[in-house]
Amino acid sequence: MSTTEVKTQTLKPEEIPFTSPQLMSRFITDTGKILPRKYTGFSAKQQRRVTSNIKRARNMLTMQ
Repeated sequence: MSTTEVKTQTLKPEEIPFTSPQLMSRFITDTGKILPRKYTGFSAKQQRRVTSNIKRARNMLTMQ
């Protein structure tokens, strides 16, 4: 007998949509500053994408 494992697909940090502020709130401080790579543990490419998504969300006023 084989067991079927259900694998839940989690989003990579750079794939988080900018329209979901709840998911992006993990990457900003209480004052709204973007956390640096030292604290998030992302690669440089991932950090750039997360940063641009956060900035895009701020411009569209979905995140404050």
